[in-house]
This record gives sequence, structure tokens and C-alpha cells, in this order.
Amino acid sequence: MTACTEYQAVSQISKGDLVLQHSGLVKRIAYHLVNRLPPNFDVDDLIQAGMIGLLEAASNYVASKGANFETYAGIRIRGAMLDEVRKSDWTPRSVHRKLRKLSEAVREIESKTGREARDVDVAKLLGMSITEYQKILRDAMGCRLFSLDHGPGDDYEGQHEVAGEIAPDPLSSLEQNDFKHALAEQIDGLPERERLVLSLYYDEELNLKEIGEVLGVSESRVCQIHGQAVVRLKARMANWTQAG
Repeated sequence: MTACTEYQAVSQISKGDLVLQHSGLVKRIAYHLVNRLPPNFDVDDLIQAGMIGLLEAASNYVASKGANFETYAGIRIRGAMLDEVRKSDWTPRSVHRKLRKLSEAVREIESKTGREARDVDVAKLLGMSITEYQKILRDAMGCRLFSLDHGPGDDYEGQHEVAGEIAPDPLSSLEQNDFKHALAEQIDGLPERERLVLSLYYDEELNLKEIGEVLGVSESRVCQIHGQAVVRLKARMANWTQAG
């Protein structure tokens, strides 16, 4: 179907019909996303946010700009869900504070020694037991889960629409590209197991149980490895995150 004929077809369909026809898309995206969130996150909250995104997509869609409606709606739906996740920070402030301390300790150790900070090094510097340290890492699993996917200041402000899709302004795009390049370099420099966990979790989109089966460890251990990787990245990307 050409853009012209699709525009004619869409123009004959009411906003309500578009929403009804694509409500299943909202649920598919929600259930796919919730598998990557802590178990206490309610999928119904994602679906509700996604439906709002779908309504906005149905109201704003212009077929003549090139993108088909399902593609355009999918972007809006996922964006609305991610906004809901960011707003609904289920991590207590105490965990955020502890993570900052861990990151600062990692940065101090690595800058002084020139080698990767080990868990025993960080725990000793902070005067805590390994058990307490590992608990903080497990608690970190849900902390700003999507910060690895988005650069500093990454939101809908300062963006404009191109061909029916959301696109950042040139300056934001440049900053985000620089951020992603720097982040990719730091990920490449992580210890092998931490790098593998991030790859399986974010690229392959395996859940914790599946990653544990691949590595031959428990889900709890996967949480710890993931948390250690995030703490290390926060320490090494401090200049970027503090600016954002």
C-alpha cells in the first residue's frame, strides 16, 4: 500500500477504530517489556501507559509522512511505557545513596591502582561485609534499568517529528551519539562475565533465570554480577552522568 492509499484508508478509519485494532500491540509490547523489570512491577501499569501512547498516536498520525501506523504507534507506545517506568522509580532512595557510594569507591580504587576494583576491595574501603555489599548489588537490579539505553538529558523535550516519528534535535543527537560511543567503550572494558551478563540481558533480552542457566549460576548471582557491572559503569561514566 502506498503512502497515498494508506492515507486515504486511514482517513476513513476513526481514532477509536485505530485504537481498537491495535490494542493487542499494546499488550504485546507490555508483556515483552515487563519480563525485563523486577517482579513487583505491574504489567497493567505498562498497558495503561501504552494505551495512552496509542491514543496519542491515533490522534497525531499522518500517513503521508511515510511511516505506517503500526510502526509509528509502536514507537509511541514503547516511549509511553518507558516514561512510566522512569516516573515509577520503585528503588528506595537509600539504595540510590548506597549505589553512589559504591560507584565512588570503585572510581577511587581504580584510579589509584589502575586495575579493576574487586568486590572485596570495595567492601573493605566502605567498611562493610561482603554479604552487605552483595545485597546492595541485588537491590540495584531495578535501579534505573534503562539508563544504559539512554544518554544524558534523554527525554521528549527538544525533539521534533520527522516522517511521523520522534527524532531528537541535532545537538541532542550529537550528545547522545557521543554518550553511546563512550558507553560502548566502557562496556567493552568490563570484566568478561559482567560484559556477558549485560549482553545477554540487554541485547539478547534473556531473563535472569535464563542467564543463570547459561552461566551455571543462581538468579541471585546474576543480579549481583549485573549490579557490579552497573556500579562499575556508573563509576567510569561519572563525567557523563553528573552532567546529565
